[in-house]
Amino acid sequence: MTTDTRLGAAADTGKRPHQGSRTRAEARAGYVFLLPWLVGFFVLTVGPMLASLYLSFTDYDLFGAPEFIGADNYKDLFADPRFRKSAQVTGLYVVLGVPIKLAAALGVAMLLNAKRKGLGFYRSAFYAPSLVAASVSIAIVWRAMFIDDGAVDRALQVFGIHLGGWVGNTSMIMPMFILLAVWAFGAPMVIFLAGLKQVPGELYEAADMDGAGRWRKFVNITLPMLSPVIFFNLLMDTIGSFQVFGSAFIISSGTGGPADASLFYTLYLYIKGFSEFRMGYASAMAWVLVVVVGLLTLVFFRTSKFWVHYAGEE
Repeated sequence: MTTDTRLGAAADTGKRPHQGSRTRAEARAGYVFLLPWLVGFFVLTVGPMLASLYLSFTDYDLFGAPEFIGADNYKDLFADPRFRKSAQVTGLYVVLGVPIKLAAALGVAMLLNAKRKGLGFYRSAFYAPSLVAASVSIAIVWRAMFIDDGAVDRALQVFGIHLGGWVGNTSMIMPMFILLAVWAFGAPMVIFLAGLKQVPGELYEAADMDGAGRWRKFVNITLPMLSPVIFFNLLMDTIGSFQVFGSAFIISSGTGGPADASLFYTLYLYIKGFSEFRMGYASAMAWVLVVVVGLLTLVFFRTSKFWVHYAGEE
């Protein structure tokens, strides 16, 4: 070994302990900065989740000590007709509301993607409802609009349509909730608009040269290029639709009526937990919801490879 090689090796050997201690110091500093989030995650998220998992196997009424009863809560849950009704109502809301909401959001986003005057105002106006849609005040206003002889009923009577109050009508209350969800399409609209800005204009120019019409360009260019954005909005809105509570509680006065037509899953969970004080039963309902949402999310990711296309893929 030459002298220069020995000197280089010695120099490298001398640097390694210093570099290792520096790396460890940086790692410790990183964990210190992460500590508030880690404490919050384990104390406020993981801890309550594990507690609710245990409570789902107990008989617990908030006032006494939990009594372990095994899987009885889950057995009672699937034998409960109101539980099945709440699952049916929520499933119908998700299946109908999410596609209609995303279709409306995409349609308006495409209109706002064109160059015209006042775009800033229109974008703000269409986005604004999504900021307040989940508030109690909007639910109160919505209920007042759709009750018997409310603003909507009076407006429809001008055209000779007499539906009565939507709130008390078992066949119209679900369309009312879907209409409320569609009205608040601002968040997915903004995401769709951002995705449309990323579609290369050269693709549309090439399609114009081939004589493609609007529908063909929409199907063959816009939808494939937007598929990652569609996937994201579909996943997030589906999860959010399973968690609808505030509007259902206010509009139905916390009962899920009429005839349980607005008995959403989370509303029934609240009734069981905080009205009937069956916290073990409510915890079991919560974990069933977690499993269902998790399985749907898994299905979405597994099937996405067949219809979601990312830039650069063959």
